[in-house]
Amino acid sequence: MWTDARIPPQPAADERPMKRHHSARYYAHRVKESLTTRVSKLICAIVLGLLFLIGIISFILWLSLRPHRPRFFIEAFSAASPAVSFNVTARNSNQNIGVYYDSVQVAVFYQDDQRLGGGAALEAFYQEPKNTRAIGGAATATGQQWDQIAADRARGEAVFRVEVTSVIRFKISSWDSKRHRMHANCPVRVGPDGSLLPINVHTRCPVYFN
Repeated sequence: MWTDARIPPQPAADERPMKRHHSARYYAHRVKESLTTRVSKLICAIVLGLLFLIGIISFILWLSLRPHRPRFFIEAFSAASPAVSFNVTARNSNQNIGVYYDSVQVAVFYQDDQRLGGGAALEAFYQEPKNTRAIGGAATATGQQWDQIAADRARGEAVFRVEVTSVIRFKISSWDSKRHRMHANCPVRVGPDGSLLPINVHTRCPVYFN
């Protein structure tokens, strides 16, 4: 049987490509679905970006407005005689926050629990940001207490504690915080001559509220 060489061979039925016909509505739906997905992703990205930015700004504001407790340091202390003297500094380390103090009470203790004396060292005052205030005073040891102090000094060192108490509140712009009862406990050691040991000079005192 003769075949015409000009007619290309036809593929088998199972090898012929399948033609799919979709309507214009189908393609329009696919385009709309793709745009909706992209818009949704864009909106989510914008919302997440805004939330992240708000979080960063809030954290920075919190750091700048969070008040730091006053810092107290032992600067000088002398137990060369029964008239014990001391010098403490109060430091407001806040950048933009002031501190109101009620009257500042100071007491001196020997061996942590024997009170030598104390009283009001400062009247009520306002401390500006980044400001340091000196608090000085004295206490007198009784005869028996002084005998113990002299004996400890002769053995190498005598241990004292200076306690500073006050009621404070913070001033943030035009807003004042609630009142806090503040305590600062400053450990002190003096040598055989009654002078403050170098290890305690400018020692930062623990501060707590109640």
